[in-house]
Amino acid sequence: MAQAEHTELVTHGGAQAVAAAREHGVRTIFTLSGGHVFPVYDGAVKADPPMPILDVRHEQTAVFAAEATARLTRTPGFAVLTAGPGVTNGISAVTTAHFNGSAVVVLGGRAPDHRWGAGSLQEFDHPVLLRPITKRAWTEHSSAAVGQAVGAAFALANSRHRGPVFLDVSLEALFGTPDAGAGPGHPPEDVPRGQPGSPDPGDIDQIADLLAKAARPVLVLGSDVWLDGAEIAARAAAEELALPVIANGQGRGMLPAGHELLVTRARSTAFGEADLVIVVGTPLDFRLGYGEYGGRGDTRAASVVHVADAPSQIATHRPLAASAAGELAGFFTGLVSAAQRTGLRRPWASDWLPRLARASKAAQEADAALLASDAVPIHPMRVYGELAPLLEPDAVVIGDGGDFVSYAGKYIEPRQPGGWLDPGPYGCLGTGLGYAIAARIARPSAQVVLLLGDGAAGFSLMDADTLVRHKLPVVMICGNNGIWGLEKHPMQALYGYDVAADLQPQCRYDQVVSALGGAGELVTSPDEIGPALRRAFAAGVPYLVNVVTDPQVAYPRTTTGV
Repeated sequence: MAQAEHTELVTHGGAQAVAAAREHGVRTIFTLSGGHVFPVYDGAVKADPPMPILDVRHEQTAVFAAEATARLTRTPGFAVLTAGPGVTNGISAVTTAHFNGSAVVVLGGRAPDHRWGAGSLQEFDHPVLLRPITKRAWTEHSSAAVGQAVGAAFALANSRHRGPVFLDVSLEALFGTPDAGAGPGHPPEDVPRGQPGSPDPGDIDQIADLLAKAARPVLVLGSDVWLDGAEIAARAAAEELALPVIANGQGRGMLPAGHELLVTRARSTAFGEADLVIVVGTPLDFRLGYGEYGGRGDTRAASVVHVADAPSQIATHRPLAASAAGELAGFFTGLVSAAQRTGLRRPWASDWLPRLARASKAAQEADAALLASDAVPIHPMRVYGELAPLLEPDAVVIGDGGDFVSYAGKYIEPRQPGGWLDPGPYGCLGTGLGYAIAARIARPSAQVVLLLGDGAAGFSLMDADTLVRHKLPVVMICGNNGIWGLEKHPMQALYGYDVAADLQPQCRYDQVVSALGGAGELVTSPDEIGPALRRAFAAGVPYLVNVVTDPQVAYPRTTTGV
């Protein structure tokens, strides 16, 4: 009898789900406990070896942690959410994964089929809500097919173009065991049968011809270059072709800080005067001026090339001089080969590139005074002047906030690829604690630094408890200006007043972390920042440095994203 019970437990739907996830490289389940998904936990505990379960305080944190896992490790992330509010609490995080192209599988619990429509606890038809923000969202009703369905979800999430997949499983299917008479189930029709190969050689030749005619080219490297495993090929191509590079999102660090081709600090000049811009692995969205380049001074509008990992990602909102889609490493190697066949002369190496390098250096020199500012209240740039020298080459820096994190994007330049995380184009605050949890697990020996605006802290700071419970030390730095900076300053400019834009001045977020079992301190003077950061790195526990910054300082933004 005991043996029969044991067999039943290890073959139920939850055990199948765990086994399928492990086959696709999953090493941790992120979740918040709920009865509808108990069999998944049981399957994880009784797996050989057991699969770690990391439980959080809000479901959005579980999905953000799964998403960051996908972005840092380039293997799919796995979040398990209980039915009803468990799933709906995770929707903003699923949407963030959708916009970031993150390979995440979200497995949801679901009310029982035999009671459907009768008002069971947390009965809700989740897939209808999830379909617009996932590659696929569906329900599995057969216990015999749970493992196959979960495997199909992971295969789909991790195929180009990557993205989140949602699957919920009815209570009977997740708790039940395969019926000997049940059919085998059928995988979804859109499960990939193979990955797209390199882009069409003709498309690459067309781009090489445009490059041969260019005098002022710029290469933009975006997050999908990293996610597609093309960072080495991208750097090799940039160096072989002597192309000025602007890094975007997780494209940061592919050319390390100080590299002679990295001209991100001169992006205004580069985009304003370029005659050819090749954008690889990122959308032509508000972060990149919607793809409108050139035209400054006496220059003409630039020719724009868009390269993506899948045809669905090629921009359609503006004319393109050329485009290519497919494996991004293959694109870069193909572009170098095609350029070599044309006998590329690289005229920009003697004029355009040095001019951008000078502009980049001048921008850095102009900022030196504020990075060392002794102003009180503290200028936010001083925080980064103190932080940058303390960062090790493999540090993971996470941004979750508005103005305070915008400064980080400008002044913290990674020295290696894969060391930067921000919310991405969806701009969803609250990513920070989930990202930090995943980063500490994925990079156990690296510094993990979470940069929080005080507004963003309100979305997820309770999950400092998760860091404490699971012994995950993270350095948190809160830029505390007591306002919603992204709203207060623009509203004042528009209307001459502001409402709903003030937070509690000098709120003790550090004491919140301390009360949850971590540590922290309040910093009000510039000369206290460096010592506080060194204490945080040495603490070995979740530690929040709460820096009171000047609310009158607004980040000099060039776009509102509208």
